[in-house]
Parts: sequence; C-alpha cells; structure tokens
Amino acid sequence: MERSIIHLNVADFAAAVERALDPRLAGRPLVIARPAAARATVFDMSEEAFRAGVRKGMPLALARRRCPEAQLLPPRPERYARAMRVLFETALAYSPRVETGRADGHLFLDATGTRRLLGPPMDVAWRLRREVRARLGVTPIWTLAPNKLVAKAASRLVKPEGEYIVAEGEEEAFLAPLPLELVPGVERCDLRTLGSFRLRRAGEVAALPLEALRVLCGARAGFLHEAVRGIDPSPVRAAGEPAPEIAAEERFAGDTDDEAELAAALARLAGRAGAELRRRRLTARRVRVVLHGADGAEALRRAALHPPTADDFLLRDAARRAAAAAWSRRVRLRGLALACEGLVFPPAQIELFPAAGEAGEGRARLMAAIDRVRRRFGEEALRVAAALPPETA
Repeated sequence: MERSIIHLNVADFAAAVERALDPRLAGRPLVIARPAAARATVFDMSEEAFRAGVRKGMPLALARRRCPEAQLLPPRPERYARAMRVLFETALAYSPRVETGRADGHLFLDATGTRRLLGPPMDVAWRLRREVRARLGVTPIWTLAPNKLVAKAASRLVKPEGEYIVAEGEEEAFLAPLPLELVPGVERCDLRTLGSFRLRRAGEVAALPLEALRVLCGARAGFLHEAVRGIDPSPVRAAGEPAPEIAAEERFAGDTDDEAELAAALARLAGRAGAELRRRRLTARRVRVVLHGADGAEALRRAALHPPTADDFLLRDAARRAAAAAWSRRVRLRGLALACEGLVFPPAQIELFPAAGEAGEGRARLMAAIDRVRRRFGEEALRVAAALPPETA
C-alpha cells in the first residue's frame, strides 16, 4: 500500500504563538530570548528577524546588532506547550498515528489507508490546516510524501507558509536539485567532506555508487546513499507511544563508592549508546543517568546536549555531569543506567566558526573509524582509556 505521510510545521512556532495572542506584533521583527540571562541566546525569532540574519541559538548581543529594530520577548514555554497540545489533539481526529517532538510546532501524521473514511490525504492536510488556523490563529505549512524524510525536506522549501506534495516514485527526482543541507539527517561533517569534492546537491551524491561513497564518507555512506534517494522506512509512532530512547546499564561486581570506577562505567555506557545512535542515524538532546544505591534507593538526573549529538565523548561528559548531580548522598552504588532521550535527526548547518567545524568533522571521522573496527572485530576490540577499569587504566 502506498504510504501517505503528512508533515505539519508551524514555522517559527514560539513567535507565531506570541503573535496569535498579541496581534500588535504582526509584521514586526520579533526575537524571543531571556534578556537578563548571562550569555543569553535566541530561543526563536520571526521571519522578519530571520531575514535580517538572526538565528536560533545565536548570542542575543549579536542578534540585536543584526536586527536592532526587533522587539524582544522572554520565552514562555507553558504557552507553547499548550498550543502544541491543541495541535496534537486536532491532528489526532484524523489518524491514530500522530508523532510530535517537543513543543516546536512540528508533527507527522500517517494518513495511509484512511482514504475511504476521510478522503484523499491531500484533503486531510487541507482540512487539518484550516482547523489549526481556526483554533490557534496560526497558519501551518503542510507537505505530503511517501515517508517522513521526504515530507520534512519538502517543508523546508515552503517556509514560512505553503504546501508541497511529493508523489510515490518521485522522491529521488524531488531531492536531486536540493542543496544537501536541506536533506534531513545530513550532518555538518557530511557537508564538509562532500563539499571538499564539490558535491553540494543531493543528485550529485545520488550519482555516486555506494562503494565510492564509502571511500569518501566511511560509515556514513549507507545512510547518505539512502537519504539522497528519499529512502526512509521509519514509521510514524502511534499517539501515546513512548518516545524512543537508547538505554544501557551496568552492574558493579561489588558495591562501590570509587569515583574512578563510576567514571569508567559511564564512559563504557556512553560508548554503547553513541554507537547505537550512529547506527540508527540519530542524535540525542539529553542524557539521563540513574544511580542504583546499595540501600535500594535510586537517584535520577538529566543533562542537556547542545546541539544534539551522537558523539561518545560529549555523551560521556554530559553523563558525568548528570551523575555528579545525582550522587548527592555518598552511599555505595550497585550499578547505574544511562539513556539517551529526545532522539532527532542531526542538524546539518555548517558551523559559524570554521575551527569548531573542523574539530567536529575530525571527531565524526574518529567515531566512524571506531564503529568500523568494532563491527569487524567486536565491541571489546577497541576501548578508550576512560572506559577501562581503574586498575587497568
């Protein structure tokens, strides 16, 4: 059966919600950030501010220089969460398979097999947009495609408002002229590697045989070979289905309060989670660490990852921060668990600062090399020093 995946996207969601609640903000550049926070960064911005050069995550001082006329508002996450619930409930009337991320105005809806009940998927998308506009006062983009990857790529072409339909069988032709950074899942290191060979569009990469792509991109070749052709079998999660996460745990041979032993265990778990993230072609927004005390008590803490990553070393550092916060009572530990949450396609924008981008590219190549060795010779064939037990490190 032909799959029909609708992607709904309210561009600049936080700014759109603020404007819906205060029509006086319409047409004016708007930047959402915490002005009083140390090292404040942009949480969201309107299309006018975007055109002036403001970007999410940009230091607020730089955003003000680029768009001095922008009105500044503090972020109000509770407003955006309420609007996201309305968006979800509206979509749920059309399919039990509605997948949302955080409160960012994005969702996927699987309309496969609903034609006899609801009409053509295109009509479903039209009605859905009309209802969202009536209930929330915002106008979402909608796209329709055979899979999530192509539907998301299409939505990037019609910002801030519009619609796009990609029919089954047209995925590769649709993607061919697009810049690689518009293909979901393409990472910064991919852009730099392929750009050094003057490969900047999806069709140029699709013209390469898989073996040639492996020479250029190593472990990333398999994903890129499929992504530029619009191949994505991943399902839309059912409403209420728990968000996916990648978890690993370890029990100590005996109860311990040795910080070095805990650090080594965290490094091992981060390595396993990182390898699985890369295998699934995903990155994580958060790391969750649970410490199991010898007295039966558990302590849980999370650490955020900015930007989302699948890098073993960055996962390890975040896990150590979370564990340090969780280990407030110096009881001996029986074991611990680590989970990667908020799984998303990796961001594709090239770094603003080339030195940082080159370092990231080198790290990505290192991770790819480690994965290749472990796949061929086993997980224990290659271990970082931080993951070794204290007596052997």
